[in-house]
Amino acid sequence: MLTEDHVRTALAFLDASDREFASGDKLQASEKLWGAATHALMAIAMQSGRRLGSHGSFRDTAERLSDEHDEPSIEYGFAFAERFHRHFYHDDLLDAELDILRPKVHDFVYRVLSLLG
Repeated sequence: MLTEDHVRTALAFLDASDREFASGDKLQASEKLWGAATHALMAIAMQSGRRLGSHGSFRDTAERLSDEHDEPSIEYGFAFAERFHRHFYHDDLLDAELDILRPKVHDFVYRVLSLLG
């Protein structure tokens, strides 16, 4: 995939997640939020010639971006995306938590994508 493909995929997953939440499929919606976050990070990594493949490499990239741009919200946003990934497997977030964290993952994705040159 090219950088642009990862951008399109990240945005498509955000839209799909919103539709899944609206239809009541919270597990699929959660995993699509995770997918949106990781594809946004893959886009930014590809732009600088890196490829991401492991969960740890995604976390490291989010931490690096957070440090480079002096924006803790990037690191926190990724942590919220990780919570949705966990939720997909464990169904362990309350509806109120889903409602609070969803926009934070959206913000994370848009912020990461805004760093593309």
